[in-house]
Amino acid sequence: MKVLSMIQPWANLFVLREAQYETRTWRTQYRGPLAIHTSKKINKAVCDHVAIQALLAKHGYTTDTLPTGQIIAVCSLDNCLKVIENHHTWAILEDGREVSGNDFFLGDYDVGNYVWVVSNMKMLDTFLPAKGQLGLWEHQIES
Repeated sequence: MKVLSMIQPWANLFVLREAQYETRTWRTQYRGPLAIHTSKKINKAVCDHVAIQALLAKHGYTTDTLPTGQIIAVCSLDNCLKVIENHHTWAILEDGREVSGNDFFLGDYDVGNYVWVVSNMKMLDTFLPAKGQLGLWEHQIES
């Protein structure tokens, strides 16, 4: 299965659907099953933000309890859309959809970046230890 590594707390916020989209500076042509992996790194400065702490706490997480170095969820990557406008609190994607609110706050919507659209997010009952990689990478995941 294709896997995407993400730094914490972004990975958990995405998996918990506090962020509907994942933003990247690069496009992928891949569509299909995708696993979400948490890198070993935690962005502590981001975790210190009161709004981030509140979003994590809503799901019972703190900076100290975020999983790292593990595959924590699976989903389906449905689309990859370019950001064509950024208005500082909201953005427009190439298909015309507008992104605002928490989705905008929790992403990097610079013009030219890409928004990964996923569906069917499912957190795994048992997380799978794995060493992450840059880009999309392969890992055998039992169904």
